Amino acid sequence: MPDAERSRAARDESPPFAEDAVETLMGRVARGDEQAFAEVYDALAGAVFGLVRRVLRDPVRSEEVTQEVFLQVWQTAPRFDARRGRAKTWVLTLAHRRAVDAVRHDQAAANRDARYDWSGGPAYDQVSDEVTVRLEHEQVRRCLGTLTDLQREAVGLAYYQGHTYAEVAVILEANPATVKTRLRDGLIRLRDCLGVTA
Repeated sequence: MPDAERSRAARDESPPFAEDAVETLMGRVARGDEQAFAEVYDALAGAVFGLVRRVLRDPVRSEEVTQEVFLQVWQTAPRFDARRGRAKTWVLTLAHRRAVDAVRHDQAAANRDARYDWSGGPAYDQVSDEVTVRLEHEQVRRCLGTLTDLQREAVGLAYYQGHTYAEVAVILEANPATVKTRLRDGLIRLRDCLGVTA
C-alpha cells in the first residue's frame, strides 16, 4: 500500500485518544520514543490533515504539509511544555502555521512565475533579430561606400527606389547600356564586399 493511502487509512481509522494520553505520549516522543510518536500520529493525523486541508484546499499539497508538520513534531517535541497548553493544541498550532507558510510560499512562487512568464511574449528573439538587421544595414551602407559615385547612384535608383534600367538612364541622363554596366559592376562589388557567394 503506498504511503499516501496508508496515511489516509490511518487518519480514517484513528482511534479516539484521551487528551491526557497524548500528553504522556508527547513526553515519550521528546525522549525519542518512535512507538510513542506513531501513536501521536495516529491520534492527531486526522485533525492535522483536516486543518491543513481547510487552509490549502489541495489534498495532495495538504498531505505533504501534514507530513512536514509531523516531522516538525518529531524534531521539536522536547520544546513542548505541558504547563503552557495541551499537546493537541500545540500540534494544531504548528499545523496552522505551516499551512499558512505553504500558502504564502505557493503564492510567492506563482507571482514569480507570472512575473517571468514569457509565454505571452514574441515567439522569436525580437532583440536578436533587430540587432541582426541593424548590423546587416550597417554592412550594406559600408559596402555602398566602396562604390563609385556613378555606381552608387545607379544601384540606389534601381534597387532602393524601384526604377527600371530605362528610368535610371533618363534620370542620370546616360545611355541605358552604360547604366546596365554601372549596375552590374556595382552589384559585383557589393556582392564581394558583403561576402555573398554566387
